[in-house]
Amino acid sequence: MELSKLNFWEELPCGIYSLSMDVSNLDGGFVGEVKKHEWTNPLLKELIKWERILVNPKPGVLHLSDSHSHEGQQNMHPTCSDMVSSESGPNQASVSVYVQKVLNALRESVMQRSSLHTIFQAVACDGRKEELCPVAVLFSGGLDSMILAALLNECLDPKYDIDLLNVSFDGKFAPDRISAKAGVKELRRIAPLRRWKLVEIDADLSNLISETKHVMSLISPANTYMLQLSFRSPVDLNIGIALWLAAGGDGWVYEGITINNDEDQQGVKYNSKSRIILVGSGADEQCAGYGRHRTKYRNGSWLGLHEEMKLDMQRIWKRNLGRDDRCCADNGKEARFPFLDEDVIRTLLDIPLWEIANLGQPSGTGDKKILREVAKILGLHEAAVLPKRAIQFGSRIARESNRKNFGSNRAANQASAGSVVIGKQNLT
Repeated sequence: MELSKLNFWEELPCGIYSLSMDVSNLDGGFVGEVKKHEWTNPLLKELIKWERILVNPKPGVLHLSDSHSHEGQQNMHPTCSDMVSSESGPNQASVSVYVQKVLNALRESVMQRSSLHTIFQAVACDGRKEELCPVAVLFSGGLDSMILAALLNECLDPKYDIDLLNVSFDGKFAPDRISAKAGVKELRRIAPLRRWKLVEIDADLSNLISETKHVMSLISPANTYMLQLSFRSPVDLNIGIALWLAAGGDGWVYEGITINNDEDQQGVKYNSKSRIILVGSGADEQCAGYGRHRTKYRNGSWLGLHEEMKLDMQRIWKRNLGRDDRCCADNGKEARFPFLDEDVIRTLLDIPLWEIANLGQPSGTGDKKILREVAKILGLHEAAVLPKRAIQFGSRIARESNRKNFGSNRAANQASAGSVVIGKQNLT
């Protein structure tokens, strides 16, 4: 089907739909009627509203919260006495309970999405029956993917390997490749008995002309250049290509003990056979991980931050999930999103906003504060302080796309603001 004929597609809001087809009166064509079935569970209806009760902290509360963030590093496992919270506001003990509740909800979410009765039959990797890899992680080595990988290790039988899928458009120099290698070292430290496979998927955008057109058909109807202030890159397309390549799982695995550098390792061509991919979507939206969240906080304080996060969550189905799901499914893989589990969302909404994030603190500290505390409990101390970096920038596809479409990053920055519809001329 030609790209010009794809503009009739629409993303549907989350829900249950039925489709009735009628071909009786049409010459070779068909007509369909789509019906949305409303949620019958009142808890789900409330969840969709995404309302948080505790948004604005009382005077002095932030000081207690920040003090606990530092003290909590010494004692991250709450005792029974920690389960009591003060009516006057969150204290050190109650904040520890918040972190523990998020960890428990995320652990259960990953368990539900990786239990053997919920995944496809395990497939032998590279024909070696003893090495099975039923579940993989879209892996940048950043905070979200490190948490998912560590929890998957807790939930998945030790006999299974775990594939960590990492995409780079700048070889070993891409930020995500560097952080992924550091991340897998940290994972091997906390889980030395698990066989972790960092699948290094290298790509050259200039050699992906036909693939780019194919991904365009997958991300439709998101067919505009979502221009960002710093790079003005085709975000939907860049993310789609990176996800599509990751889901394909065709890369290299470097095994062996390094002495000086990565060149000491032997590279083995590898194709991940994992049918399930855990993706970190929803973490930034719910825990204030985006730069625009910090801007809203500075301009509109806590209420402005809450409204921006609410907007992100209520449009994530349209901006992210359909695109991401199709780019993975095209490779015969199923994307699963542990951070978007209903219980995880409910747990985070029940926590005061100032315990979720404190954007008065520096990047890498206050943004996604509660997830950083979760990472520390899991032993991921290096990942706990990593700043947010989007996949299009971490993989360097944004830079390569700018060079291809604008000649350079500087030229891209000088391009007029707004959205540019992607056409065939942009893909050649």
